[in-house]
Amino acid sequence: MEQEVKFAKNVMLIDAAYLDRVAKDLSKHFGEALGRKLQKADLPLLLECLALDAGLRMGENVIQVLFIYDKESKIMKAVQPGNLEKELNDVAFKSQLGEFSLHSFEPSDMTDREELFLESLKLVADAKEVERLLVIPAEGEYDDKVSALINKVNGKEHIAVFTMNPPTEEVSYLWEMLGFAILQSLGIKADEL
Repeated sequence: MEQEVKFAKNVMLIDAAYLDRVAKDLSKHFGEALGRKLQKADLPLLLECLALDAGLRMGENVIQVLFIYDKESKIMKAVQPGNLEKELNDVAFKSQLGEFSLHSFEPSDMTDREELFLESLKLVADAKEVERLLVIPAEGEYDDKVSALINKVNGKEHIAVFTMNPPTEEVSYLWEMLGFAILQSLGIKADEL
């Protein structure tokens, strides 16, 4: 029997391994450049920054955050909190933007992180109730497939993809720089750059 999945109006789909890798790289680079050890990326602040960058405004929004991870990325080492099984699954927090509900998913033995991410993206993109979709795919691994998938989506005006490098060809979605939100969540002030 097929169970219908209910999504919020605003959904973030995040490849946790990629997010952690970028946060680690930026923390190392900017920590050395600034001459100080940086804190781990503050996940609630990071999610708020991403939502704002994607066009969400203050209010009573409901934001559903879906993390896709694999055995190697169960614990994000550069993000706090980072344990996807114990700290970031079926939990929520409130901010000035609204309520963020966090859910984490690991692929079964019959699939991998990429396949689960792409299948999840199709499901969320096809859901009528989703109005705003924010996507953080693993750049350099399968982001080309994500672009191809999103370019076929009809009826969704608010789709934002966050990576470190802009798309090399024309796309039908908003591209945003992932690094800006991560730098903010690492505690780096604009005047330090």
